[in-house]
Amino acid sequence: MYHVVVDLEMNPVARENRRVRQTLKDEVIEIGAVRLDDNYERVGDFQCYVSPEYGEIRPHITKLTGITAEMVAGKAPFNAAFNDFVKWVGEEETVIYSWSMSDLKQLRQECRLKMPDFEVDWLVSRWVDLQKKFDDRLGLHNNLALQHALGAMDHRFQGTQHTALDDAANTSAILALMQDEEEFRRTMQPVLDILQPKTELSTSIGDLYPELNALKNSL
Repeated sequence: MYHVVVDLEMNPVARENRRVRQTLKDEVIEIGAVRLDDNYERVGDFQCYVSPEYGEIRPHITKLTGITAEMVAGKAPFNAAFNDFVKWVGEEETVIYSWSMSDLKQLRQECRLKMPDFEVDWLVSRWVDLQKKFDDRLGLHNNLALQHALGAMDHRFQGTQHTALDDAANTSAILALMQDEEEFRRTMQPVLDILQPKTELSTSIGDLYPELNALKNSL
């Protein structure tokens, strides 16, 4: 069995496309994924830029992701790019993970509009919300952002945030850690101490993770 961790970057559909915006608010402009083997070792990568069909790349998207109009010019449209991703996943038994279900929702909506013949159950039957599994493992009721989950693991983000392949690769580090229950509990114990304080030590640990203290206060 293989494990594929995927991340998407999106660009808003231009407001003049009112009919499209009724069903699709954003378009995928980058797909990034890493493949892990049975031992959760990285054995393959997938990355492609996607040419949007309903508007130019917005300045704030370029600022966030680094993706410019020039980078997507001449690239494949969504249907071709997504088909390439499906072929890359292949026929082997594979579980697909993302951080939250927003990427699956995006793909389902975009497929419905641009690839109406695609069987979306191919996605749904394979997809796992890794963020929910992570939060459930820690007993959290609020969703922990990827950067905070990595910070809690004391894992420095490798690469550039909001770059699809780098986001997928860093998410895969969380997936790999979660396979070893003893190591996961040991690594995440400081977080558990913050969220469920038992000693004065929790306060000093909380100083190291101020965003987690804020999360605790919101629970």
